[in-house]
Parts: sequence; C-alpha cells; structure tokens
Amino acid sequence: MSVTKQQILDALASVQLTAGSSSDPQDIVSLGMVSDPFITQNDGGAKVMFSLTVPADKAESLEPLRAEAEAAVTAVDGVVSAMVVLTAERKAGEASAAAPPPPPSPQPRPSPQRAAPPPQGTAPGGEKLGVTGVKHIIAVASGKGGVGKSTTAINLALGLQNQGLKVGVMDADIYGPSLPRLVGIDSKPEAEGRVLKPIEAYGLKVMSIGFLIAEDTPMIWRGPMVISALTQLLREVDWAPLDVLVVDMPPGTGDAQLTMAQQVPLAGSVIVSTPQDLSLIDARKGLNMFNKVSVPILGIVENMSTFICPSCGERSDIFGHGGAEAEAAKLGVPFLGGVPLHMDIRANSDAGTPVVASDPDGPHAMIYNKIAAQVADALNAEQASGPAIVFE
Repeated sequence: MSVTKQQILDALASVQLTAGSSSDPQDIVSLGMVSDPFITQNDGGAKVMFSLTVPADKAESLEPLRAEAEAAVTAVDGVVSAMVVLTAERKAGEASAAAPPPPPSPQPRPSPQRAAPPPQGTAPGGEKLGVTGVKHIIAVASGKGGVGKSTTAINLALGLQNQGLKVGVMDADIYGPSLPRLVGIDSKPEAEGRVLKPIEAYGLKVMSIGFLIAEDTPMIWRGPMVISALTQLLREVDWAPLDVLVVDMPPGTGDAQLTMAQQVPLAGSVIVSTPQDLSLIDARKGLNMFNKVSVPILGIVENMSTFICPSCGERSDIFGHGGAEAEAAKLGVPFLGGVPLHMDIRANSDAGTPVVASDPDGPHAMIYNKIAAQVADALNAEQASGPAIVFE
C-alpha cells in the first residue's frame, strides 16, 4: 500500500507549536509551516522529505519541533525514513536587528565554555569525515552549465574503471539531474532501513535524485533542503567498496559546491570548460573557489574542443580551440586533454550508452581513457606524497 501525502499531513497535524494564542490553530500544518511533502516509494517502503518554515531568530530553539515532526512521519505505516529540515526566513527589517543581550546574573560566576557542535560531516576536532569504504572523492565541476560536464563525468568514471579501479558516480545536481539519462536507467534504488543501495550501471555504482523522481518533476527546494539531500546521497548510500567516487557537481559556485568542499576531504577537482572566453571566465571562478577551500585542482578538460565535419572532414573550431589549454598553462594547473564536439558522443549520451562503454576501442574512448589515466596518476601521487587522509 502506497503512502499518500494526506497520510503525512494527517500525522503532522498532531505536532503542536506551543507558542502563541490558544485560540489560534497550533498544529504545524494549520500554521502553514509544512512544505509539500516529497515521497519516494519502492518495495522496501517510503522515504519522505519536507521542510518546516520557521522564523530565522527561532530556528535553533525549534530543533525539537523538527525532531518531533520527523518522528511523527516515521511512525506512519509504510514509512521507512523521513528527512526534515528547518528553512529559516527573516521578515523585512529583521536582518539587521540584533538579539537582545541576556539579563545579567545576580551572582556572576565563571562557567565553562561549551564549544558549538561541529558542522554535519565533520568530526569533533574539525577534520572532514570521509565516506565509509571510499578511498578518493573527486569533483567534476564547471563554472556554468551547457559545457558537457555530466558527459565528461560519466566517461571519466568509465575511464577510471578501465584503469582497474572500483568507481562510483554521485549526481550532485539536485535541480537538474542528468545521470539517469546518461546511463539509460529509470528504476528506483532499493533501501535497507535508512541506507539506499546504489544503482549498478556499466560496472559503476551510481546514485542521483533523478532515480527517485520522475524526469519532468521540478525540484522546488530551498537551499537547506538541497544540502540535506546532498548529505543523504553522500552518507546514506552503500557506496563501499570504492577506489574513487566521482561527484558530478551542478554548475556554478553555490551551496552544493561549498557543502562538498566543507563536509568531505575531496582528493581533487576536474574543471570542464569549452574553449571560448565566456566559458573560461566562469571556469576560472570555479577553479578559484576550489583553491580557496584548499581542494587540489587535478586538471582542466577542454570539451567541444573542435569539430570535424563527418561529410567533408574539414575542421571547424566552432567554440574556438586551445583556450582551456592556454588557461591551464596560465594558472599552472594540468591540462588533461581536449574532447571534440562529435555526433557520436552526443548521441550515445542521449541514448544512455556512454561512448567509453559503447565504443571502448573508438577514438573518443581513447581520449577519455587518457584523461582518466592522468587523474588516476594524480590521485596515486597525492596518496604517496601528500598528507595521510583517513576515511572512516
């Protein structure tokens, strides 16, 4: 029996907000605090995700309310897990208002300082926690969309697999997941309690929010919900054992990139750009962001590097040529290679048959394999000469 949104809302109607007048509606549903619940279901049961909108100045004090809402939903028959986040909003004029100071104690006396809890994904000492059973985590990123980053990520992962490594791919683009289309799979992952089993595709372990929703369903989520979903995809998926987890990042330098950089010890990032100046400007921003958070740059890939006409064989540099290579030299980072704009790469990506898997001996697979070999060498060099990173 499927779990319905009405069942979830009925369960949440039992959660009361104690503040305010007793004559007003006090349950969190009547108060309009609950976002539209998002439910994913499979044979193992239903997973429910939603947010509670609360005043920014009361977000910390309402954490028990969040926990109570989560418990109420988990108690619904058929629900195996619930993910609830607080979304804090300020009213106009509140941003600059300072909280009133606490009243002075009548008998001041020294008290021990209590440290704030570490951010999710970090240990008490502040070090980033790895993912169980994963040796290296790398990010494939770009400063802007439309440069072929996801196609590069899946073919890079297959190339790393051809280096004899056990590889997984995590789609971190919550708003525009493309991994299900790239691997040609639309089935839903199974769950064991709170842990999802990754989908198997071409020998890779893959996971995306796109496996949990219909392809045309928009993700109308605020930042905290996106960060919580990312954390769940990273830490509540049975990735082990993997040598490399390739994270296909969303375009830009926003919450998702910062979350990954702050929560896990990224072994490095691969920046994807087209040769044109407009793309390179944004790629440079992405590269600088990773530098600021001390994530090594494994190299730059120039995608759509040139076009060879299949009819006449004439070369046309539609987006320019060599711009990414020149930028890599300027910035002192490795240039991993150029990937041409070619019908076979596009057609195989759309068909869910990445070119490295569908034509392993072809010229394009050779390019991706060469890029992957350089990335694998960089990871081995870092492990041999860099500081030891312990993945728990």
